[in-house]
Amino acid sequence: MLNSWKIYILAIVSFLVGTSEFVIAGILDMVASDVGVTVAAAGQLITVYSLSYAIGTPILIAFTAKMDRRKLMLIALAMFIVGNLVTISTTGFAMLVGARIILAIGTGVFMVVALTVAAKIAQPGKQGSAIATVLLGFNLALILGVPLGRVIASFYDWKIIFAGIGVFSLIAAFVLMLTIPKSEGETPVPIREQLSLLKTPRISVGLSIGFFWILGYTIIFTYISPFLLTITGLSDRMVSIGLFAFGIASLLGSQVGGYGADKWGIPRTMVGGLLLHSGILLLMTSFSHLSMFVLPLLMLWSFFAWSTGPVQQAYLIGMAPEASGIILSLNTSIIQLGMAVGAVIGGMVVENISLQAVGWIGAIGVAIGLIPALLSFSLSSRSITGNKN
Repeated sequence: MLNSWKIYILAIVSFLVGTSEFVIAGILDMVASDVGVTVAAAGQLITVYSLSYAIGTPILIAFTAKMDRRKLMLIALAMFIVGNLVTISTTGFAMLVGARIILAIGTGVFMVVALTVAAKIAQPGKQGSAIATVLLGFNLALILGVPLGRVIASFYDWKIIFAGIGVFSLIAAFVLMLTIPKSEGETPVPIREQLSLLKTPRISVGLSIGFFWILGYTIIFTYISPFLLTITGLSDRMVSIGLFAFGIASLLGSQVGGYGADKWGIPRTMVGGLLLHSGILLLMTSFSHLSMFVLPLLMLWSFFAWSTGPVQQAYLIGMAPEASGIILSLNTSIIQLGMAVGAVIGGMVVENISLQAVGWIGAIGVAIGLIPALLSFSLSSRSITGNKN
């Protein structure tokens, strides 16, 4: 109980850094208009962010493994604050790209270290709950941060969002400096050793499930605000409400996914989730001009999309329980790479086909994820059979 409030502080900061990542999709049309680029070009801010997160985070974590955890967390938060400062003072698209790179690296390093610190200061036997609490803060950014950001940007300038995040992050840095104890670093795990897990076919194929799942999701989510405004014809207020409902559904889906993995088994839950995810995207595209259908489908999409996350993590940990930290770190990088590629494909679809087409292209991306899923389950089944013999 003594350190629980410190874990909640970490959760609050994770909400701030999470909002900086997710909110851009909710205000993409406003950002594009302000910096003088097309919506498709603005969508590449998500590509840049995800690539920087995926590549920069594991490299910096490996190089700073021996550093005091509190010091590293504060350095990461300082980078994050600088990224917000650059964002609010941006004068053009190139400068904004630079800001997204700084924000991504700061966020990635902070989240990895915050999860480690939370586990260390938690009571014995409560490490899992501590990690879940910090992750909840990050996930709440999708539920509350994105729609709240849309509302703020509708009444004021979109840069106000990042100014607020920067100010609160600065306050949080002082609080963390005073409350979080120093802690020793860890034995560094070389990048080469981390990547060696990819030599195991069922692990590399299993990791690719998440790549295609998030790729299909990001193709349409990157452009969700322009999609709802232009194609469905919703008002700014209704878009904010829709994004809020989307976030609530994502939280529920995540909980049901975890329950389903235990109750119905990982293969059935994952395959069912991917099928429904893809099918609902097709329906949402087909009825995209009818708001009375789009809003319920938006929630169902979010629900089944995010039901896959905990199932995928449980599946990967089961493959290599002795290297769970490394495999989850690899999964995070793969997910961010999938987001980067998804945003690129989405931009190409918007530019060369139509905004509406991101829905069915996204559905195809998710459906492709069924191929490595079925292949991975087959490889795992053979592995189990071979061990028995």
